[in-house]
Amino acid sequence: MWSACSQTDDEAAVRALIDEAARLAEAHDVQGVLGLATHDLKVTPGDLDRRAAKGALWRAFKYYGSFRILYPRASVEVDPEDDRASARLPFLIVRKGQDYPALDRLPEDPLAWIEKVGEFADLYRLQLELSKEDGDWMVGLAKFERFTGYGFDE
Repeated sequence: MWSACSQTDDEAAVRALIDEAARLAEAHDVQGVLGLATHDLKVTPGDLDRRAAKGALWRAFKYYGSFRILYPRASVEVDPEDDRASARLPFLIVRKGQDYPALDRLPEDPLAWIEKVGEFADLYRLQLELSKEDGDWMVGLAKFERFTGYGFDE
């Protein structure tokens, strides 16, 4: 049984990895982001391998220019017996200098929140599958789903 109830050291480590990935992405550090992934990384959609993911990151950084990544606390499940974990979170990409409302004042209704957020940012959902290698959590699978206005693409 995987645990998502209390914060464990492993859950904290996975969340720290997510924080570091966002910081590295905002800095346009492609190598740094890939340094958090396994050598056999897979990214979907597109079934990208590590080399193709490097190109996709570079193109995304060029497209967005200077940006911020905003996200809530990730939902993390850890299987300590198998040294595997999964994490899931929505996130926003907001170009720097763009005005956006204070997130704490957005509507409580999730659909209204998504509608309002969609006016100023690109909204995605990220699902990660991780494994522990030499004591460090590494991303083996990253699944991105873009919000289309009707839901997330699967």
